[in-house]
Amino acid sequence: MASDELAAPIVFDDFLKVDIRVGTIVEAEPYPEARKPAIKLVIDFGGTIGRKRSSAQITRHYRPEDLPGRQVLAVVNFPPRQIGKFMSEVLTLGVPDAEGEVVLIAPDQDVPQGARLF
Repeated sequence: MASDELAAPIVFDDFLKVDIRVGTIVEAEPYPEARKPAIKLVIDFGGTIGRKRSSAQITRHYRPEDLPGRQVLAVVNFPPRQIGKFMSEVLTLGVPDAEGEVVLIAPDQDVPQGARLF
């Protein structure tokens, strides 16, 4: 499917199955072993979710040293996925800019760790 095509319709209950939460990046480091340039993240969702790891292809707009303290949105209920030698536990969300490079999605104000998107 092209990025500008609409996905197949879903019902609201399908949307509720996707658990999207706010977390704060607490660690970020380059991941040069990845097939595509990426950054390894540790994101703190607080409460019962805690800290989770993610690999994100965000090197065009972000430097690892600038990411700690930044809030992001991530899907927390996908199964872990092996990315090279790294186990990614959550899917950090972003949208492509005009050149197809990922821009992170984040709330425009600080919100509590683990807050759920609804």
